[in-house]
Amino acid sequence: MEGRIAIVTGSSSGIGRVIANDMARRRARVVLMSNVPGDLQDALAEVRLLAPESIAIEADVTKSDDLSRVVDQVMDVFGKVDILVNNAGITRDNLLMRMKDDEWDSVLSVNLTSIFKLTRLILKPMMKARYGRIVNIASVVGATGNAGQANYAASKAGLMGFTKSLAAEVASRNITANCVAPGFIRTAMTDKLNPKASEAILSRIPMGAMGTPEDVAHAVCFLAADSSRYITGETLHVNGGMYMG
Repeated sequence: MEGRIAIVTGSSSGIGRVIANDMARRRARVVLMSNVPGDLQDALAEVRLLAPESIAIEADVTKSDDLSRVVDQVMDVFGKVDILVNNAGITRDNLLMRMKDDEWDSVLSVNLTSIFKLTRLILKPMMKARYGRIVNIASVVGATGNAGQANYAASKAGLMGFTKSLAAEVASRNITANCVAPGFIRTAMTDKLNPKASEAILSRIPMGAMGTPEDVAHAVCFLAADSSRYITGETLHVNGGMYMG
């Protein structure tokens, strides 16, 4: 990835932050995107230890003007965009019969509509350069469903279909589009689970352990590298065997 310019949304914390660091370690110049300014600057400080030319841009993915500003700034600074990782996402869990309109709308807005809008903006410079790697972060529940997450599952299932359609449209321009679908990943949130809840989760995973953010980041970097040029329209599941599609 040396010399590649990579935008990673939602990269101020969690899996996105680890993806940004992994890409920087592989010599990409990273554009970190988040709407959490304090965490964003902390993440940038980490990434710059590995890739000093990296930058951070505060932006809200649900605002079209912010997305346009990000792409304009990246083109002004670097003159190109090689890699886009659509990682930003939210959950607002509830049973469907109790789910409020705003719980549905907000999840679809962040997890699906924003990806459509940002990817549409990114395609113009990628098509002109005849090169691009687009990696969308989906979820195992997009394939399996999950009670209490109809909004989240719908957004991730939609993202998988979006990615296949996109892949078919841009393949002739040497642009690939793929998904990485994490299963249960160890995070600060899962660390707080009580032993009974944790045991219930582990019983569903054949490998008997949760994944790590690094497991997801390595999969993303694989799909974002030049060596994955002949893989497109695919969903790479990272879930320890929990779902085998």
